[in-house]
Amino acid sequence: MQYRSIIRILGLLIAIFSISMVPPAFVAYWYQDGAGVPFLLSFVLCLFIGFVIWYPNRAYRRELKVRDGFLIVVLFWTVLGAVGAIPFMLASNPELNLAGAMFEAFSGLTTTGATVLTGIEHLPKAILYYRQQLQWLGGMGIIVLAVAILPMLGVGGMQLYRAETPGPVKDNKMTPRIADTAKHLWYIYLALTLSCALAFFLAGMSGFDAICHAFSTVAIGGFSTYDASIGHFNSAAINAICVIFLLLSAINFPLHFAAVRGKSVSTYFRDPEFKAFLAIQAALIFICFAVLLYTNVYSSTAEALNHAAFQAVSISTTAGFATDGFAAWPLFLPILLIFSSFIGGCAGSTGGGMKVVRVLLLFLQGKRELNRLIHPRAVYAIKLGRRAVDDRIVEAVWGFFAAYALVFVVIMLLLILTGLDNITAFTATAACLNNLGPGLGEVAAHFGNIPDSSKWLLVIAMVFGRLEVFTLLVLFTPAFWKD
Repeated sequence: MQYRSIIRILGLLIAIFSISMVPPAFVAYWYQDGAGVPFLLSFVLCLFIGFVIWYPNRAYRRELKVRDGFLIVVLFWTVLGAVGAIPFMLASNPELNLAGAMFEAFSGLTTTGATVLTGIEHLPKAILYYRQQLQWLGGMGIIVLAVAILPMLGVGGMQLYRAETPGPVKDNKMTPRIADTAKHLWYIYLALTLSCALAFFLAGMSGFDAICHAFSTVAIGGFSTYDASIGHFNSAAINAICVIFLLLSAINFPLHFAAVRGKSVSTYFRDPEFKAFLAIQAALIFICFAVLLYTNVYSSTAEALNHAAFQAVSISTTAGFATDGFAAWPLFLPILLIFSSFIGGCAGSTGGGMKVVRVLLLFLQGKRELNRLIHPRAVYAIKLGRRAVDDRIVEAVWGFFAAYALVFVVIMLLLILTGLDNITAFTATAACLNNLGPGLGEVAAHFGNIPDSSKWLLVIAMVFGRLEVFTLLVLFTPAFWKD
C-alpha cells in the first residue's frame, strides 16, 4: 500500500476542494448577507490543511494499485465531508453543533438531501448556495472530476475510476483515455445543469433559485432554498421541468454520451436498463395517480396527476424534492415510494439506490431459478438485451444485494437502539442509505429533532450508499490490509 502517495493525493484534493469556498463568499458579497467571513476562513483553513498534508509527501509518486484506489475514494469522501462541514460550524446562522454540521455537509456531498435545518428561506444566501453547490459537486462524484485533473499532477486515474463508478461492470470506458471519459461526463453534466437552470428561470424562478435548484435537480440531491421545497413555487410548469431533468439525470450518463455521439435517440431504446427504468417510472406514476384519484386527496384530476407524477419520480429517483407532504397521503403510497427508492436510478447516473440494472439482473436470476425447478437439466443464460451476462457478474450482484441488506438491517437496529421508533428508524435508514432524503415519522420534514447519535449513524449510512457499500465494506476485510 502506497500510504505516502495516498496522503500526498489527499492533500492535493483538500487544496482543490478549498476553491469551492470561494463562490459562496462572492454570493455573500453580492447579497451583502454577512455570511462571507466563514467561507473565507474555511478557504484559508482548507488550503492550509491541504498544504500541510501534501508538502512533506510531495516527492512520493508511486503507481497506484486497485487497493490504493479504494482507500483514496473512501478517504476522499469522508475527509471532504468533514472539511465541507467547516463553514456550517463557523457560521452564526444557522447555529449547528458538530453532529448537525457533519450531517448537513455529508448529506449535501453524498446528494442525500436530508437536512437538519428549518426556516431555510431565512438563511443567508451564501449558506443556501453552498448547500446546493455541495450537492452539485457530489452528484457526479468529485472523484470523476479529480480523475480529469490529477493526471496533470502526476496521478493516474483508472484505479480511482474503478472504485468510484457505479454499476456491475466497472471496466467499461466511453473513450480510450480515462481523463477523456471524465471530461465527457462533465460536459454532459454541465450541459444538463445549464439547460435546467435556464428552463427554471423561464418558468418563473429567480436567477438565484434557478441556479440553486438546477444544481440539486441534476445532482438528484433534493436540497432546496425553501422549507416547502419545489412546492413553494406552486407551478405545474416548474414541476414538469423538474420531473424531466430528474429523469434525464437518472439515466446512465455513458448512454447519453453514446446517444449524442451517434446522433440517435434510438440508442436509448436499445438499452434494456433504460427500458426497465421507464417502465418502473410509468408504473409508479400510474399507481400514485390512481390511488390519489380514488381517495379524493386532491380536488381535480389535473392536480392529482401533477402531484403523483412529481412525487413518484422525485422519490423513486432518490431526489427527495416535494410539492406536498407525501407522508400525509394514504399510507400505501409513502411506503411504496420509499421501497421504490431502493431501486433508484440507472447505473452510471447521479441517482442513488441499488440501481435499475442490478434489480433487473436479480429479477432475471430469480426467473432463471424458477425455470430450473421446472427443467433441472436445461441450460439457461441470463441476457440483457441480446448480450449474455457472465455468471460472475450475477454472483457479484447477489453479493452486493446481501451486503446492502446487511448494512441496512444493522444501521436500522442501531437507530432503534438510539431511541427512534420503528417507522422512523426504517425510513431514515432507507432515506440515507439510498441517498434519498425525506423519510416518515420523526424525519418526514427534517432530521433536526433526532439524537446526535442517530445523526452520526445516518452519516455512515450516507457514505455507504454513496460508495455503493462494497467500496467501503472492503476496507473492513483483513485481506485488504495484507501485502
